[in-house]
Formats: sequence, C-alpha cells, structure tokens
Amino acid sequence: MVAFKRNDPSQQTLAKLAMNRRRLLALGGLTAGAGALAACGGNTGRGSSEGVSLSQWYHQYGEAGTQQAAEKYAAAYKDATVTINWIPGDYDTALSSGLLAEKEGDYPDVFEGHLNRAMVESGQIVPLDDILADVIDDYTPDDLARNTIDGKIYGVRMIDDPQFLYYRPSLLEEKGITPPATFEELMAAAAELTTGDVKGLFLGNDDSATKLFQPIVFSAGETLLTDANEIGFTKETVLAGAAQVKALHESSSLLVGAPTEAWDPSSIIQNLCAIQWCGLWALPQIIDAHGDDINVIPFPAFGGGTPTVFNGGWDTFVNAKSAHVDEAKDFVKWLWVENEEFILDWNLSYGFHIPPRLSMRGNAEQLQSGPAAEAVRISQEFGWAENPNWTPKMETAVDDMMNHIVLEGADPDAEFDAATATIQGELDSIFG
Repeated sequence: MVAFKRNDPSQQTLAKLAMNRRRLLALGGLTAGAGALAACGGNTGRGSSEGVSLSQWYHQYGEAGTQQAAEKYAAAYKDATVTINWIPGDYDTALSSGLLAEKEGDYPDVFEGHLNRAMVESGQIVPLDDILADVIDDYTPDDLARNTIDGKIYGVRMIDDPQFLYYRPSLLEEKGITPPATFEELMAAAAELTTGDVKGLFLGNDDSATKLFQPIVFSAGETLLTDANEIGFTKETVLAGAAQVKALHESSSLLVGAPTEAWDPSSIIQNLCAIQWCGLWALPQIIDAHGDDINVIPFPAFGGGTPTVFNGGWDTFVNAKSAHVDEAKDFVKWLWVENEEFILDWNLSYGFHIPPRLSMRGNAEQLQSGPAAEAVRISQEFGWAENPNWTPKMETAVDDMMNHIVLEGADPDAEFDAATATIQGELDSIFG
C-alpha cells in the first residue's frame, strides 16, 4: 500500500511526494466536480438493510488486490449498503472537494486520511471516542495521539507503516561496509557503493532535502511541537543537520530522476541503487526480487543523536456532514475496530503493515521473522508519529527552509528565522 504520501508521510514528513501517504492537506478548495470524483471506482457491497447507503472513500493503493479487498469488506457488511469510491491520482484534492459537497452521494460518509486541527475546527469530522471506549488500551499511545485533538479521538487507525532504509547486505559486504549507524557513515557508504551503473542511495526524486528535516529533529531528541504547543526544535540542531544534508546533495551518491518515487521499491529491485528509503509495505516485493539479500536499518543518527523511524500509516474518519453519522460509526467500528479477519487481511495480504490493534499483532505471523521482524523492532525502538497540531502551513515553512538551504545555498540563519516565524504565527493564531 502506497503510504509515503506519503505518513503517510503526513504533514509530519516526506511532504511532497507524488502519491503522498503521509499528510492530509489543509482542507479546502472548490466543490466543483465533487460528484464526478465520488463516482470513481463506485463498486457496491449490498447489505440487508434497506434505505441506508454509505459511501467509503480510499486513495488508490498501489498493491494488486487492494481495491477488491475493500469491495469484499463492504459486501460483507449487513447493516447498510456500502459503496466503495476508489480515488486515483490526487486524493487530497478530491477529498477536500468531497468534504465540501452538500449532496448525499457526492461526499464520503467514511474516508481515510490523516488528522489535522483544521478538520476539527471546521466541523468536518465527528469524535469516535465511544466506538473505541472498550478497546482504548489496545492501541499504541502514538496511534491514539495522532488521532486526538483537545482530548477527543477523531480517527481509527487502519495500518501502521514504518519507513526506513532497505539495503543489500551482499553489496555492503563486498566493500567491507558495516550498515551505517550515523549520517556520516551513510554518506561514506553511499559514496563507496556508487558505481557507473548503481547509485549508493535513493531518498526520493524531488524532496529528499525536505524529508530529512524531521529525522534531524527527532534524532536530536527534539520534537516538532512540545506538549505545550511550542516550537520543539532548536536552530543549532536544524542548521547542523541541514549542513550535512547539503553535503550529501553536493556529492554524486544520490539517485535522482528514478522512474518512480521512493514509495515504490522499483529502484532497489532494479538495482538502480544499493540503499533505498521506503516502507514496510514494499518488503514482499523486494524479497521476491532479492530473496535473503535484503535487510533494513533505521535512518541513521545526525550529530551524535539516535537513529529514527517515521511510523506512518492511514486512519479512517466519519464525515460530520453525513446523513447517517451513527450508521457510519457503526460501520467503522465493525470493520476497523472489531473485525480481526479483515484487519489482518488488509495489513498482511497486500504488502506488509503492522496491525494497529495490539491484541492482533501476535497473529501477524508474516512479521515475526527476518527483515519484517527487524522492521517492527526498530519502529518500536526508534519510531515517531505525526502531531495533528503540526499544520500543513508549518510543514511548508520547514520544507521551503530546507530547499532554500540545501538546494539553493540560501543563508541558513535567515531561512530558519523565517520558518520559525511562520510556525509561531500559526501557533499564535490557533492557541492564542
């Protein structure tokens, strides 16, 4: 499942990928075309109840069988008629338009996405505390926090998607290279592994500068926003990390202009690179290509800090505008809270993901050995999750800062000051 967005991504990280699985953009836009968008992939599961119809929206996942699985789940539900809308292309824009639509059938009753405060303050979604009340302790603190605004839970976790570096052990062994634990070691390994036909490292075609901002911050033990909703990172940390990223970009070790973005494992599968940043979802494809010659490591530490892993994924929400809010909540509870068979199927049969329900993880046999088990381990040890109070405007501010410093050679101090001024302005407007 294409989660890079792109938790994913997420307003948290990996912010400008072509199929961004990481962050829901600030909701807005025109309602024109919402009805046509809602019709994409309109396959229906016919329940036994008459008169209650629900529309469930998904972005277009990349793995074969995912759309058919969603349709299978809908068809199995007996308390409403559920129509699956499978949205290709720019899901964020389609969803923004759909949530503004007024006519039943043009908007989603249930949809997947990523929480941000704008969704709550504009009244677009309803709290789901009641359907989670009996199982609240069966989710990780991160999965609850990423779906909580002002003490209320608005989303139910569907999949957890850690992202890390894949590497070919044989290629490193040939060069006598130990899997890198620091950014300096990663740069050195990437240079050594670069040959005429293979680049040492692939982080993404157009945003590897921006996606490294958050590993820099979290590696230092800092954060985007503190619990008091203040800026949680320092100039010293960010600028030191940006200087290292700039040095990497000025090397010849990065794969740029790959046929697909980094959410897709094609580059390491086709031997275009020795090391690639990607997600757990891609592991089955990579194993099919390279067998036992594959392993994973967290993103190496910056500046004496710790390695990091972005724990992305997808969540499901109920549209406050729905004519059937209670029925939509019942469907979400049935599918994403209670239905172990379908939750495990969605997480393990179409690429690998970590089931959000802790009680179900013991049944995820595919994740209990080899690189999959290592991916789960490092996600637990080094992982971080989105903060729904980190807004798209804040993310754009740090993305611009990193691009200006790393790619354009702009003054680092001035860029940092401009970015933090924008973030502080956002915080002041939200929290006073």
